[in-house]
Amino acid sequence: MPSNPPLLPRAKTRGRLAVGALVTALFGQLLAGTAVAAPAAEPAKTPSPGRIAWEPCESPSGQGTFECATIKVPVNWKRPNGATIDLAINRHLATDPARRIGSLLVNPGGPGGSGVDFAFSAPDSFSPELLERFDIVGFDPRGVGRSNPVKCDEDLVADQGALLYPDSTSSFAALRAANRALGGNCRDLTGPLVDNMDTMSVVRDMDAIRAGLGEQRISYYGVSYGTGIGQQYAERYPHRVRAMTLDSNMDHSLDQWNYQKTETIAMEESYGQFADWCARTPSCALHDHDARALFESLYKRADAGEIVLPGDPPYTYTPQDLQSLAFSYMYDPATWLEFAEVLAYLDAPEAEAPRSLRQRGEPTEFAYFPVMCQDYDFDVPSYAVLARYERNLARLAPVTRLSSLAWTDLTGCQDWPAEVTNPPHRLRVDGTPPILVTNSRYDVATPYSWGSNAARQIGREAVFLTYDGVGHGDYWLSPCARDAIDTYLLTLKTPRKGTHCPAVWPTGSSAQRQSPTGGLVNPLPDLLGTGTYR
Repeated sequence: MPSNPPLLPRAKTRGRLAVGALVTALFGQLLAGTAVAAPAAEPAKTPSPGRIAWEPCESPSGQGTFECATIKVPVNWKRPNGATIDLAINRHLATDPARRIGSLLVNPGGPGGSGVDFAFSAPDSFSPELLERFDIVGFDPRGVGRSNPVKCDEDLVADQGALLYPDSTSSFAALRAANRALGGNCRDLTGPLVDNMDTMSVVRDMDAIRAGLGEQRISYYGVSYGTGIGQQYAERYPHRVRAMTLDSNMDHSLDQWNYQKTETIAMEESYGQFADWCARTPSCALHDHDARALFESLYKRADAGEIVLPGDPPYTYTPQDLQSLAFSYMYDPATWLEFAEVLAYLDAPEAEAPRSLRQRGEPTEFAYFPVMCQDYDFDVPSYAVLARYERNLARLAPVTRLSSLAWTDLTGCQDWPAEVTNPPHRLRVDGTPPILVTNSRYDVATPYSWGSNAARQIGREAVFLTYDGVGHGDYWLSPCARDAIDTYLLTLKTPRKGTHCPAVWPTGSSAQRQSPTGGLVNPLPDLLGTGTYR
């Protein structure tokens, strides 16, 4: 996370909340955390089929019929008889039980997103057709939310966040020291689970849930980082899949440079789409401006320390804040009218606005880096290599310069004190039914090249659908994509290979995050925070 305005970030989920203070100041939004459970130390056994002890529970909205439970899994799957943790699970019961197909497991991404809260959102977020035919099953992955959350000291999280954009050999050394201190503190506050946060461990947890549900085969919908869970589940358990939709895909085969390159190009292209939309849309606050030139001007002014936001004390806006701000608004074009207003405000900040400050020094949930740094080998040998990456990325993206998400993934994992237990590799999927892979053409968090590459790696089992618009989470961006996903999950009928869905562009603001898909509400921003995420 870049150096932040005064509002400190909540647990990081695929991104940064540097935008938080500015948006809070302008629009009064506040961020909140999640309550948690404690670890257990008893032998772990594979759940017997159908032996989950469900109890009735209520969603925060009061809508839908839900049941909740926990299931024990080992902290370390290499030691199945060792210490355990309880995973929190819930399900929205099929509204037409006579026509019930089975269980649809869902994951919203992150890493760090709550699958339990995702399932609780199902009455507003998934189509009536899916709700009729499936039990929608959510689970908080290990170390997240109600499933023994990883805890780290808030001071050390903030210390790391201030160092994620090193500009010298000495600041790079300070970053490495901060990462080591934060990782060690997370271990002290959380225990051995923090060294067992890799995605393959989550995959094995998910299969334990499948067994506990009494299902021979499961259906799965994963979005963003949730696609990584699905991809690797299909690798390990191909014959336990009934249907699988992977929406907005990770690519676990990438090396350091190609990870940075593809994310940076996606950011530059996505901002270009915003600028072009603004130029042709009279209701955009920057309609009479060149949005590309404005971004370059704001970047230079921020770099010179010339953008000072009013407050007590005033806050000097940084180039990294600007990059994170822009990145966060590329997730859903429905926010672009607001984004244009924010850029216009930054160009001429005026009235003093309220700020939110949070007490520091307390434990905070922080699952993001423990997952990413065990799934990817991001260590670079020196600051000189890092600086070369930064120069090359700026040549690829002359306006936006880099992806704040990818860059801080890289820097946040330098000297992280945990083994890369699930290193990058090409997918090896063989024997599943057809898998529906979808990606938007301009996706700032999981680039289009990641989706097409994941589909190629999966091979003949994959059917790739392209949404030709901008954003992240095709199910809530495109009526065409949602219909294809629903049809596939319900009937196993895939769209034709090479299918494209037309772009949907914003025409007005909305008080709620309603998607273009039949009035459904996009749950991802509320589940994963104002800012950026996967």
